[in-house]
Amino acid sequence: MSAVRSKVKGWLVLPKATTDGAPLFWLATLVVSGLIMIGLVMVLSASSVMSINKHKSAWDVFNHQVMYAALGAIAFYFCARVDYRKWLRYSSYLLGLTVVSLILVVIPGIGRSVGGAQRWIGINSTISFQPSEIAKFAVLVFAARMLAHRIDRIASWRQVLLPLILVVAFIFGLVMLEPDLGTSLEIAIIATGIMWAAGIPKRQLAALTGIQAVATGLLAVMSPYRMGRLLTFLHPDRDSFNRSYQIKQSLIALGNGGWTGVGLGNGHAKWLFLPAAHTDFIFAIIGEETGVIGAAIVLGLFGVFAVVGCKVALRAPDRQGMLMAAGVTAWVCGQTLFNVATVVGLAPVSGTPLPFISAGGSSLILLMGAVGVLANVARQCVLTSTVPSIAHPAARRAHGLRVVPSA
Repeated sequence: MSAVRSKVKGWLVLPKATTDGAPLFWLATLVVSGLIMIGLVMVLSASSVMSINKHKSAWDVFNHQVMYAALGAIAFYFCARVDYRKWLRYSSYLLGLTVVSLILVVIPGIGRSVGGAQRWIGINSTISFQPSEIAKFAVLVFAARMLAHRIDRIASWRQVLLPLILVVAFIFGLVMLEPDLGTSLEIAIIATGIMWAAGIPKRQLAALTGIQAVATGLLAVMSPYRMGRLLTFLHPDRDSFNRSYQIKQSLIALGNGGWTGVGLGNGHAKWLFLPAAHTDFIFAIIGEETGVIGAAIVLGLFGVFAVVGCKVALRAPDRQGMLMAAGVTAWVCGQTLFNVATVVGLAPVSGTPLPFISAGGSSLILLMGAVGVLANVARQCVLTSTVPSIAHPAARRAHGLRVVPSA
């Protein structure tokens, strides 16, 4: 028992927070706390009618979300205390665990199927988790460790880009077996964000982005279900009472809100008009009940988070911290853009939840854990980063690094 206790203490021992990093740490914590509080209020409002209809209680979904938020707070506290470098040491084990869980989820009898997709492992809807959410964190840690260790060979696509692409593509393929194109794209965005921050040459990044776009298009047209969503996005006025119904109701809710909204709890879309009102389309409820002003405040908080994440990455004490911070920022911002673009009709429906706000346990807990890692990097930030600029040749020469061509 004493050995276990000392092991835990070893994980939780953290260098003292620097005076430069403390403001970023507290700002990130406050922004995320504000988003979660907004999320709890909106989940209660958006899910009340559905909860009464299914569970005879308006508080059912909200109570579960409070429990998930509490577990997420524990995950945040733990990850904020654990030195982020420790995660990098166990990246291979974390990636292996992710692969095993992604394989288990598609095995009949182990994985749970909901709405035609087999994405959960667990006993019921309350006690279950999505391995694909763990996959995001595993890819983040693995990519950060690999690129940080091979920074002097960053221009070599055979030694850096190709091995990383193969690993990410394998995880991407396992998630697609569920199937879950939205989460697969989020994993690709996290990896791409870390590669951009690491200084992968522009030509390689452009080629990789083009390959991702072509692959996404092929995956969309190969599946009748995804093809239907794509056609709905391209022709939203067709089939308004079937495939276009959800996005139509979302836009009606946003339009009904006006500038100031109809008031909390007074929205109409949640009265079983808008499917997934408390999950993927909760931003439409925010727009209806709090108006443009409320929606702008929510987007503003995400904007502040993006700025904080970038500042943490720029002031990180080492490359590992810089890449970890960049990955978490790309994760949250990419998922936010996906969700909001879907709700306002600028992207096909992808089933992507709004970070910290949509109802759901796996996404909230893993996101809060990832933000805890960002907060840990922020605690150790310095006013002027000790990480030499990847893009500036003079800085690379001064630190004894090979100058990498930008294209």
